[in-house]
Amino acid sequence: MRTHTRITRTVVLVTASLLGAAGCAGHDSGGGGAAAPRTVKPVAGCGAGSWTDPADLAPDRKAARCDKGAPAAQPLAKQRKITVATGTLSAEYVAPLQVAVAKGEFAKEGLDVELKVLPTPDALPLLAKGDVDAQWAAPEAAVMNGINGGFDIKWVAGNFSPDPASKSGLWVRLKDGESADHVEMAGRKLGTMIGKGSVIAYPMGTSLKRHGGGLDRISFQQLGSADVLTALRNGGVDSAWLLDPIWRRVDGDRKYAFLGGQPVGEPLGGLLFGPTLLNEDPDAGVAFLRAYIRTVNTYFTGDYKSDPGFVTELAKLMKTDEATLRSTPSMRMDWEIRKGTTDRLQEAYADSGVSEGASVPEAKAVDRTMYSEAVGHKL
Repeated sequence: MRTHTRITRTVVLVTASLLGAAGCAGHDSGGGGAAAPRTVKPVAGCGAGSWTDPADLAPDRKAARCDKGAPAAQPLAKQRKITVATGTLSAEYVAPLQVAVAKGEFAKEGLDVELKVLPTPDALPLLAKGDVDAQWAAPEAAVMNGINGGFDIKWVAGNFSPDPASKSGLWVRLKDGESADHVEMAGRKLGTMIGKGSVIAYPMGTSLKRHGGGLDRISFQQLGSADVLTALRNGGVDSAWLLDPIWRRVDGDRKYAFLGGQPVGEPLGGLLFGPTLLNEDPDAGVAFLRAYIRTVNTYFTGDYKSDPGFVTELAKLMKTDEATLRSTPSMRMDWEIRKGTTDRLQEAYADSGVSEGASVPEAKAVDRTMYSEAVGHKL
């Protein structure tokens, strides 16, 4: 109960600071997106495969792709400084941004991009005020609560979905008589570095319900990233959400079972834009997405870890060792946003008790227009 109260209080405090920031932003929220309709033209190298049906949630859905090097840069008339907040620079899902900076893909668009490490609760008020232009994060509970309060923060591009071979997700220490097909999760203690207000609540809740549990039927213990596995092994918790590549250390051990992870084919995070790139300078917003998409098409198609030289580059950018990077399958980098994801996320937040107010309609939380323009797709 204390954990639940502490997490709820944190979400409420973050939301309150966001609403205060929104009141100082000095812009018309008015639903977000560009202030006037924008011309969308065909883009060389971005054909039919550069856009997929947002309603397609099939696990084997092919992620949208353009040709290598597409969409081509369209430099802005004047260089623009863009500050992007991110919670970490050591996670693989942030690598496309780091590669785009290192390879000059943003510079080709006339963008001077700075990646600034900031915890999500600290970055969100800055995004709402326009003090940072974008955030590499996710539509977490605090974000949805802030949008519900009437200011412009929108999810404008996805990041990745896991490879089907990945076992990043919910792991449990089996009791006598239990197996991966038969585990009773109700009443268990779950260790995680992520609170109930995270997007991980959605896949976590799905996995728990398949095994007689639910977000309201377990207790949470928040732990540091280095402590989650230790607590699972020594009995401090009896289940845990293990990220890449930590799950490799229990995979194959019959004392533990993998119960499920992030849905394959459905990104749960990516780029959030605030009022600056949504309303005040949408040209820069589209240019940013064009560079990001071009980076994915050029460097992150298929099994990008099969290229030893590229793995070496990634390891240096992420400040990790190559063996660790190679120990998990390549992610499916994916800039698109699936239909209904924010609805499913909010259901999980409601089950967790961290939602404030009515559910936010997708149209108020998601903007696909900028990445569709970048690949030449008319909505």
